[in-house]
Amino acid sequence: MTRPLIKLTLLASMFAFSATALAAEQGLLAIITPSHDNPFFKAEAEGASAKAKELGYATLVASHDDDVNKQNQLIETAIARKAKAIILDNAGADATVGPVQKAKDAGIPTFLIDREINKTGIAVAQIVSNNYQGAQLGAEKFAKLLGGKGEYVELLGKESDTNAGVRSQGYHDVLDDYTDLKMVAQQSANWSQTEAFSRMETLLQKHPNIVGVISGNDTMALGAEAALKAAGKTSVIVVGFDGSDYTRDSILNKGNIKATVLQPGWDQAQMAVTQADYYLKNGKAQKQEKQLMDCVLIDDSNAAKLKNFNLAK
Repeated sequence: MTRPLIKLTLLASMFAFSATALAAEQGLLAIITPSHDNPFFKAEAEGASAKAKELGYATLVASHDDDVNKQNQLIETAIARKAKAIILDNAGADATVGPVQKAKDAGIPTFLIDREINKTGIAVAQIVSNNYQGAQLGAEKFAKLLGGKGEYVELLGKESDTNAGVRSQGYHDVLDDYTDLKMVAQQSANWSQTEAFSRMETLLQKHPNIVGVISGNDTMALGAEAALKAAGKTSVIVVGFDGSDYTRDSILNKGNIKATVLQPGWDQAQMAVTQADYYLKNGKAQKQEKQLMDCVLIDDSNAAKLKNFNLAK
């Protein structure tokens, strides 16, 4: 090995050691979300991890797959590994209260993103999208796309998730004012694309004259769109919620999905890490516990600017 190459190798080794030492010095952040099969949760994990590494933390990234027991085991692991803080998109508003309290008792602060829990004072922050405001945006667009009339169906999210109920309420506080719009079915597809496809197939057999589908998230909207296409129902309008790149592509390609509602998952996750860093360095919260981030309607006017749950300025 030549002398210049030896020097370069040593420099690379020193840089790698320095980065590792810095991460070890700052400590470990546990980042726990639902399944990364859903691009929204994957974006959360990637956004949080990127910010954590930027600030000098090591990361433990894991998914609880909406399984409460698995979530509890992951929080136990974070406690055992003496994580400095936990960034969590939780598996249940009630079921998560105990594990977050346990982490707090162990001296590990939790910063919740996307989904709230049914208790205040145990997490340092609960940073969530303004789901009600976003749902109203989506419902207003849906009604406009349908011309304010016709039969439609609603696909609900997971019933244990507070967001599912809030979004549905936001939808109906708008749509129920349209006397010529009639909801003929409302079913849960548990945030799942596969379940939404199956539900939509059955719903189309019972209600062949529907003109629209409003969905609690984009993953279910994509499942509904696939079923509609398979049935040759290319004119049935679908509106989703999340702001994924997949729904963006459907909007731009003139598919069934005409609009979605962007909740800024990437920014939300990075904000949680920034606040965790502040808390660890200052011993106090940077902001109040409950924090709402407004959503943005995505349609053919701005879909091209959407990427990875972030809207370019």
